[in-house]
Amino acid sequence: MTSNPKKRSALGKGLGALLDNASTDITTTSNAQVTAQGGVAMLSIESIEANPFNPRTHFEKEALKELSESIGIHGIIQPLTVRKLGRDKYQLISGERRFRASQIAGLKEVPAYVRVANDQAMLEMALVENIQREDLNAVEVALSYQRLIDEIGLTQDQLSQKISKSRSSITNHLRLLKLPAEIQLGVRDNLISMGHARALVSAGDEDRQLDLYRQIIDFQLSVREIEDLIRTGASKTAEGGTTPLKTPTPEVSTAQEVFRNHLSDRISSKVEIKKAHSGSGKIMISFSSEVDLNRIIEILNKG
Repeated sequence: MTSNPKKRSALGKGLGALLDNASTDITTTSNAQVTAQGGVAMLSIESIEANPFNPRTHFEKEALKELSESIGIHGIIQPLTVRKLGRDKYQLISGERRFRASQIAGLKEVPAYVRVANDQAMLEMALVENIQREDLNAVEVALSYQRLIDEIGLTQDQLSQKISKSRSSITNHLRLLKLPAEIQLGVRDNLISMGHARALVSAGDEDRQLDLYRQIIDFQLSVREIEDLIRTGASKTAEGGTTPLKTPTPEVSTAQEVFRNHLSDRISSKVEIKKAHSGSGKIMISFSSEVDLNRIIEILNKG
């Protein structure tokens, strides 16, 4: 639970720079009986409210319980970071998992850095702080990226520089948000990996994505296996084999059907129009013999 200095330096002008600047600290609090310029104040846990900008919405109960037991024995090693709202009122900037675990542990007070931040700065601080956490799942990271882009106005290049992540990594995460909600929840709940999810993005329409997602779970497919199914257009069978994916043939339009019937009547032979999903296709004319083929050619040559 101790801070990683390498990760802190990677924050650039985000959370790290703000927390290292003592001028942003407004804690001179009588109830803590300390002047926390660059230090830590002990705050009543009842005076702290959750951060509405926190991108993390899912906290695993068992992990919270384990953390609360550790806090009950050892206390909070890494202080929370809060901003002052008013007299004895604070709002979390980062550390909600520790805050929740402290509530479960029955703590009355918690150590905290108290900072000044407006809502936009607070949102950026919370998002950047959370992105640096190793236990944040891929969808939560993607949501954080998207909020930094939408609400802070960062480009992907600016975001890449701010959080020291490659542009391709950011793009791959953002693509996960295009997946159906069921698959996003599967990533969140560790039912499938980031690699599986990245493969499913290019699997086709939503129905195909969901079908393959359920096959991953039912048959415990590896990323390589699901990539093979996507490439070949096949599906896994209960017996362990694969079966080609059946897709409906594109329908012939009314005008095309009229043309087909007209041509069939003119040459007195069966005519079929075969269409592919790409828009290409072929017109097939049946003939029964060499003589019949020459007859059809003669009719068509007459125009």
